Amino acid sequence: MTWWISILLGLTQGATEFLPISSSGHLAIIRKIYESVTQTTLENPQFYEVLLHLGSLCAVFIAFRKDVAELCHGFLSLFSERGRNDEAKRPSRRLILLLVIATLPMIIGAILQNQVEELSNHLWFVGIALIGTGALLFVADRVKPGKKSEKTARVSDAVTVGLIQAVAVIPGLSRSGATISSGIMRDFDRQFAVKFSFLLSIPAIVGATLLKLIEAVSDGIDASSLLVYLPGVFAAFVTGYLSISLLRRMARRGRFGAFVYYCLVAGVVAIVLNFTLT
Repeated sequence: MTWWISILLGLTQGATEFLPISSSGHLAIIRKIYESVTQTTLENPQFYEVLLHLGSLCAVFIAFRKDVAELCHGFLSLFSERGRNDEAKRPSRRLILLLVIATLPMIIGAILQNQVEELSNHLWFVGIALIGTGALLFVADRVKPGKKSEKTARVSDAVTVGLIQAVAVIPGLSRSGATISSGIMRDFDRQFAVKFSFLLSIPAIVGATLLKLIEAVSDGIDASSLLVYLPGVFAAFVTGYLSISLLRRMARRGRFGAFVYYCLVAGVVAIVLNFTLT
């Protein structure tokens, strides 16, 4: 891997991991174009993927540092009688419960991912999934704004969003787009839907990172390539943070329309590339 490919993949990972436009779909398109032009196979070393996930994780922690701090305080309050009786920490403790419940279906997601990973090699499928992401966002944009937050969201809401996140391991289907849309359809306040989606991404990213780390250790870690990997990791962190900030601003305005059209166009492009690139 060259440094410019490392940066390109990092930029793509950081931007598309959090914007509702599917990181897996865009990485599949880039890989297909690269391999068609260079006639060589583009493989991401497992260790590089671990570092990219860590860069993305840092972006979430920094962007939602206040929310993460509140969750930590809410969790620690469970271990003292005074904390358990503190009404001010009740919303944080309730949000923790909702996140835990929504994370459980990722066990199904992990099983599904092993079954569907090969589909990323078929751009026609990726294209259809991207169009599906656009359709989800289109419907969510037209749902009447809800008012649910961590204080009023139900367990059934968390289960629904968690199941959608599990299904979103399908290449081309955006995890953030699917979870935000499903939250909005469950009457979440739009800003809460975005916050819940990104906080829910933390255990998902941690789980994926651990799995990739185990694979990287078994394959052997090439520390000599760190100088090539690090620019890509930094690019993933910066674009990830900027992407989260952009999406939060759009949530305040209440519309994700631009991403609807982007996903539709990207889906059509992917389908066309499937039949034109060799």
